[in-house]
Amino acid sequence: MGAVMRILRYLKVTPGKGLMFCKYGHTDVEGYTDADWAGSVTDRRSMSRYFTFVGGNLVTWMSKKQKVVSRSSAEAEYRGMAQGVCKLLWLRRLLRDLGFGP
Repeated sequence: MGAVMRILRYLKVTPGKGLMFCKYGHTDVEGYTDADWAGSVTDRRSMSRYFTFVGGNLVTWMSKKQKVVSRSSAEAEYRGMAQGVCKLLWLRRLLRDLGFGP
């Protein structure tokens, strides 16, 4: 319900923008993650990004500096992937609770 309220607040604040969803004939949940190792020149922390799509439509995205300094690019990617998978699992459970298919 919190996600629904955020969407409604967004629509209220930006009446000219709106949200665009297209029907692609499937309801697949997809996620993509990325991280850049030591991207911040001041503290050498990495940035994590993830995007989730439902039925080919972008529904969540995030770009955030990681809380710790990664020792390698693989560690930075793993941390970013862990955050993205958590969001995917949350989204899948939310959709199931709302009555959408598998």
